[in-house]
Parts: sequence; structure tokens; C-alpha cells
Amino acid sequence: MSGIVKVLLFMVNCVLTNNFIFSRYLGNCPFLGVSNKVETATGMGLAVTFVMALASLFTYLIYTYLLVPLGLAYLNTIVFILVIASLVQIVEMFIKKSSPSLYKALGIYLPLITTNCAVLGVCLLNIGDPITIGGQLVEYDLLFSVLNGVFGALGFLLAIVLMAGVRERLETSKVPNCLKGFSSSLIIAGLMSVAFMGFAGLGS
Repeated sequence: MSGIVKVLLFMVNCVLTNNFIFSRYLGNCPFLGVSNKVETATGMGLAVTFVMALASLFTYLIYTYLLVPLGLAYLNTIVFILVIASLVQIVEMFIKKSSPSLYKALGIYLPLITTNCAVLGVCLLNIGDPITIGGQLVEYDLLFSVLNGVFGALGFLLAIVLMAGVRERLETSKVPNCLKGFSSSLIIAGLMSVAFMGFAGLGS
């Protein structure tokens, strides 16, 4: 299998088959909290993409070339959280300066990327067991760790934008009072999760 084909299958696996929201059930807080508008959801998705990509890079390097040689691998979770928190602070300052309206719309959910379990989850996956892509085992080296962060975040972006699009349509639709608000969001999320189950096994 060529390298390009392997990367494409890996992308399909991360974005569709093992989507962080619909398959791994990670990152549900911002998914439900910032998916009222497509614009806001896109901003959050892009911020998470940036953080996950850089977090995957830095945490893999720190774990492989610092923690493991020093016999401190058991501190990986604490160190990963510190790295993620630092990256979120950088993203927060950038958005606040470049787009105050988006910064205000994201509100408390922007700094909460620090505690987004999807970001920490991808960092822990990168130091875990290999996965099967196209019938072959793929080790999480530096390249695939970064790709896992980028593609996993793109799957998160896809999920939150789709959710925002459906919720925007519901605002102009006739919905029973008992299904308005958070309850309808949970129903939509459940239906979308069932739909994504149709991708099971794709790219494996």
C-alpha cells in the first residue's frame, strides 16, 4: 500500500469511522454548547483543529524524547494538560485580538478547550496501540500523530458544523414545546451518531 493511500484511508478512519463526537463520544460539551450558529461552530472547530494539531506534535515529542528517556512516562497526562493549556491561551489571545465578535460568541467555551477531552484523548491515542488501516497495522509515529490530531479535529469540525446547520433550521421550523432547546439537541446528536455508524469498518 502506497503512503498516499494509507494517509487517505487514515483520514477516512479519523473523520468518519472513529469520529470523536459520534464514535468516541469525546468533546461533547463544546459540541452541544457552541452549535447554535454555523459561524460560531466553525470558529470553535477551527480553534480546536489548531490546538489538536499542535498538541499532537508537541506532546508526542515531549513524551518520546523527554518523558520516556527520563523514566517519567507516568506523568504523561499532567504534562499533556499543561501543553494543551498553553496552546489554548495562545489561541484565545489571537482570537480576542483578530476577531472580538467571535471571541465574544465563543464565550466560556474557548478557554474550556483546555478541558476538552477530545484534545487530551488524541494526545493519549498517539502514544497508545497501533491501529489497523487497510488491513495493515499503523504505528503512531510523529507523522501519524500529527495527522491523527488534524484529521480528528476535522471530524470534530464536521460534526459541530452539521449540528449547527440542523439547529439553525429548527429555529424556523415548528417544533413541539416539549422538544425545544436542549432536548431536541440530544435527539439530533443521537440520530447523527446512528447515521455515522454506517461508516463502521470503512478504511480499516
